[in-house]
Amino acid sequence: MKINTIDINAKEWFDRINGNSYYAGSIVLNFGQNNQIQFSMPFDYGYGDYYIQKAMQILNDAGYINVKYTYELRDLGIILRTNMQRNCKKRELMQYK
Repeated sequence: MKINTIDINAKEWFDRINGNSYYAGSIVLNFGQNNQIQFSMPFDYGYGDYYIQKAMQILNDAGYINVKYTYELRDLGIILRTNMQRNCKKRELMQYK
């Protein structure tokens, strides 16, 4: 399957009591095309751009890509779009299974 685009959309919740950040989200390959595929990134610990690294790991493990760093996607002609929605509630993250 030829991959043209990778869209990573995530939500972040900050646990103020313990001082930890968590995220969850979805990964969409070839958004809006006939061969669109969607993956879920379940609730996990991480902050900053770690959600992007986790998404790349999921796609590598599933066999859709074989890259170590996101800049390698550009060399393959794959467009990477990312979005992180911060200050979400924990229950919003739990919708991703």
